[in-house]
Amino acid sequence: MSVGRPITPLLAVDIIIELVDRSGRPIVLIERRNPPPGWALPGGFVDIGETLEQAAVREAREETGLNVRLKALLGCYSDPARDSRGHTVSAVYIAEAKGEAQAGDDAGRLMVTGVFELPPLAFDHARILSDYRHFCETGLPPPPATAEPLPKS
Repeated sequence: MSVGRPITPLLAVDIIIELVDRSGRPIVLIERRNPPPGWALPGGFVDIGETLEQAAVREAREETGLNVRLKALLGCYSDPARDSRGHTVSAVYIAEAKGEAQAGDDAGRLMVTGVFELPPLAFDHARILSDYRHFCETGLPPPPATAEPLPKS
C-alpha cells in the first residue's frame, strides 16, 4: 500500500526590515497590490528548491528593492485563520538594510515607519510586530502561541 503525499499548509516568509542608516531604525511596510488588501510586512511564498532564508532575501529584494542581511528568526506563525486565502505558515525574519526602498512586485506603495506608528495591518502582522517589539525590549523571542487540542474526528 503506497501512501500519498500529505496535504499541508502553504509555506511563506515575512521580513521585518530595519533601516539601519536611519534614526530609530524604522521598518518597511508595503501596501499590497493583490488581495487581501492592506499594509503588510514584505514577504511571500517559498519557491520549490529554495530555503526559507533564500526566500526571505528574494522577497525583500522583489518587494522593496533592498538587499537585506538576515539577523534573526523571530518565529513561525501558523494560525489556520491568519490568511484568508488559506492555511499558510510563515517564518518571520528580522533583517537589516541600508538605502532607499522602492515598491516593486506585489507592493503598490511603501511606508517607512516606527513600530509604534503603525497603520491597520493585513493578516496577523499586528501580532507579529507586537512580538517584534517584545523581542526588541527584552532580547527574548515571543512565547509560543497557546496550543489548543485538535478536535476529535
